[in-house]
Amino acid sequence: MDLQLKGKVVFIAGASKGIGLGMARGFAKEGAKIALTGRGEAALDAARALLVEEGAKPADLLAIAGDMTSSDVIAKALDTTQEKLGPIHCAIANVGLGRAPLGFDVSDADWEADVQQNLYGAVFLAREALRRILARPASEREGANLILISSIAGVDALGTSLTYAATKAGINHTTKSLAKLVGKDGVRVNAIAPGNILFKDGDWEKRVNERPDAWGRWINREVALRRFGKVEEIADAALFLASPRASFVTGEILVVDGGQLR
Repeated sequence: MDLQLKGKVVFIAGASKGIGLGMARGFAKEGAKIALTGRGEAALDAARALLVEEGAKPADLLAIAGDMTSSDVIAKALDTTQEKLGPIHCAIANVGLGRAPLGFDVSDADWEADVQQNLYGAVFLAREALRRILARPASEREGANLILISSIAGVDALGTSLTYAATKAGINHTTKSLAKLVGKDGVRVNAIAPGNILFKDGDWEKRVNERPDAWGRWINREVALRRFGKVEEIADAALFLASPRASFVTGEILVVDGGQLR
């Protein structure tokens, strides 16, 4: 299926591995131009090399290393992307880690760090991307949209750390609010809430490798489809939301979790 994304410029924060890299690979296969961003320059260069190896044109790929929770860094990265690749069609805020422990007794420092990483990173990217998208005439921003990567932990209380759950819930509310604010301008804003996604060097891979039987029983009990998700399945959701196929979809939190039961 042609999703009409060929030549469209997509900015992906957190694109060096996992879900971010999976989305980059999906957009590359559709012929999009992609700005891959994240903290690690070496990891981004490796991701870019992989996309080229898989058939992407080098001129259609841009790797930008930096702290994607800093509004100044985000603004500069977006400007560089537009200068080198063209007007941004879709900006994806794929930021989110959690350093806080489980339970209620979380330090101020852990709360501040996780809010900065998980919520502010997404909010700042959304703001800076919208400033640039809305600066263009309406005819030149047709189909422009934002995608924020949330989590099922922001939809229901699932026993994750308080900081992670609260910040992901904040992303969901921000998504709905932004969609109402910029809908009149023809810009769509959606979020994807992944479930338990298994990928190389990810948290779930580490857990499963340490206790395969225990986590196998857990996934069979907790998830309707009785398996972990794949990054490609999150990428497919992002491709749909970024495309004209989703032209009447905004303010949605698209849950992709295999049917999390509890």
